[in-house]
Amino acid sequence: MSTPTTDAQRLRDLALLRQVRDRIDREYAQPLNVEALARGVHMSAGHLSREFKRVYGESPYSYLMTRRIERAKALLDRGDLSVTEVCFTVGCQSLGTFSTRFTELVGMPPSVYRDQAAGATEGIPSCLTKQVARPLRRPATN
Repeated sequence: MSTPTTDAQRLRDLALLRQVRDRIDREYAQPLNVEALARGVHMSAGHLSREFKRVYGESPYSYLMTRRIERAKALLDRGDLSVTEVCFTVGCQSLGTFSTRFTELVGMPPSVYRDQAAGATEGIPSCLTKQVARPLRRPATN
């Protein structure tokens, strides 16, 4: 049985986790790290990471990268930016890390995606495009 104090703390933690998720959604292109996100809600980085993963199913870093890749896909669909420009526009600092994470989440390198998917969603309402085009974490294969 939980105590009123425990329930109240859980609700406060959930509100703080929502703030972190909203900040990631808003500031995905900014330099963000778990320590800075945790500091912003007065939590330790470890506690934030554990609770965020428990509530949202992935770590704050993974969530951030998913947001960045989601935006990168939209930019690559437009076709007017190079892969390198897209990488830096969405807040990634390393083209290699960006390409690796993009390939993990989307299933193909960003250059291949750009060549194959550019214009593929033309004429489809953006609300539907966003829903069906959201990158999904693929299980690692060994």
